[in-house]
Amino acid sequence: MSKVIEHFTHPGATGTPPLSPAVRTGDYVWVSGQVPFGADGRVVGHEIAGQTEQVMANLKAALELAGCTLDDVCKTTVWLADARDFAKFNAVYGSYFQNGFPARTTCESRLMANILVEIEAVAYKPQG
Repeated sequence: MSKVIEHFTHPGATGTPPLSPAVRTGDYVWVSGQVPFGADGRVVGHEIAGQTEQVMANLKAALELAGCTLDDVCKTTVWLADARDFAKFNAVYGSYFQNGFPARTTCESRLMANILVEIEAVAYKPQG
């Protein structure tokens, strides 16, 4: 049995950090931490709700690279720059999951630049 790791990248992506937005290993897809960067590489939004919307859009796009949707997500890890933003973050985050919520860990952490939230995910999508 051979080990297969499939890496996914956004078409035409240049100047990005040395990481894959999503990686498949067997039936699992691992999504790198998504931050509120828009297509121009700049932070979108200056408050938690707007940044969370952008992060969720980026998360959906990374999942789609591997043929997944938010319905396939079984676990997320969330970093908030300020724990006082938890309720506003939670309101936006929760609106994206229609068929049950994934397991989640949420931590407060210093984040880069003007980033208020980062989310990574694990999805389960059997192949074939």
